[in-house]
Amino acid sequence: MNDPVTDKVGGGVELATCGTNVSQDAFVSTGPFQIEGPKFRQTHMASGDAPASPTAEGRLAKEFAAPSHVEAEKALMAEFAQRHGSAGRRVVLITSGGTKVPLESRTVRFLDNFSSGRRGASSAEYFLDSGYAVIFLHRHRSLYPYTRLYSGVNLMDALQMEGEGESGRVLVDQQVLPNIGAVLKRYRAVKEAGLLLPVEFSTLSEYLHLLKAAAQALSPIGSRAMFYLAAAVSDFYIPASEMPEHKIQSSNGPLQISMKMVPKMLSPLVKDWAPQAFVISFKLETDTSILLERARRALDIYRHQAVVANVLDTRRNYVVVVTCNTQAELALTEEDAGRGVEIEERIISNLSAAHSDFIAQQG
Repeated sequence: MNDPVTDKVGGGVELATCGTNVSQDAFVSTGPFQIEGPKFRQTHMASGDAPASPTAEGRLAKEFAAPSHVEAEKALMAEFAQRHGSAGRRVVLITSGGTKVPLESRTVRFLDNFSSGRRGASSAEYFLDSGYAVIFLHRHRSLYPYTRLYSGVNLMDALQMEGEGESGRVLVDQQVLPNIGAVLKRYRAVKEAGLLLPVEFSTLSEYLHLLKAAAQALSPIGSRAMFYLAAAVSDFYIPASEMPEHKIQSSNGPLQISMKMVPKMLSPLVKDWAPQAFVISFKLETDTSILLERARRALDIYRHQAVVANVLDTRRNYVVVVTCNTQAELALTEEDAGRGVEIEERIISNLSAAHSDFIAQQG
């Protein structure tokens, strides 16, 4: 099955079959909708930014099957957080990549949110450089810290043989993999120090259960925990009880699917799962005139600490970090871009400072 991997665009979804990706136009998530052939149609309007209902956690337990490995992953995350927290180190959970929503129990077709995971992977590197330990909750086959720098390279083109037979040495062409020595050295240092814990998800159900497990694992370290929620999470899903078991047959005619709204898990995360943590969400819009209003509305609803607000067309060189009392515009100049500076470096610098202030205020 081909997992579509592109940059995060928030409301965009993709209807896919094995080996085939059929892109649909991006739309604003405003309520349950139906699919009729290639068209999307809204049926009931409701606020896409509505807070979690009182039954959000109950719906998670009832309507989303927990992955078999969630308890094992929770134990690993808890040990990781305890070890680094005891050493006085801050720990950040980064969510990265997009979720997919199966349309059948024996999945052939699924809805997929657009995301390459570039922002999450690059942010992980800058958090590590800033002294954090990182739990990297990422989509299977999305971009990964350090290796993301060479994601467009055919590995075979970067390797050369010296000598004959199996005893020959394999050499790296550093023109194909520029700066690979420094990148490899940094990656090895991070790995040997045990500072990066990768955790994978593919489906929406896996993501939601692993997010809850991560929050509960990080909660004991209190304000030293940070949540950097950069994943592109589905707004709609089909409950397992309403999902057909086998492949949907095209011979049955046009496809009509009624989908439910995904419960908003930011509210229980902030209120119940990790109430002392520093939590950052992301807000992406295509209309600059509503960007800050939507970011502040999210802060008012969920009562978390910061929103990274950005516009689709300029997201790689301009963002606004919005808190209850401040807003910081972060931008790259043409000179910055020419020197290879990434906007994530500025974002993490800003948020690390805000996290320090938050910890000091918590006492």
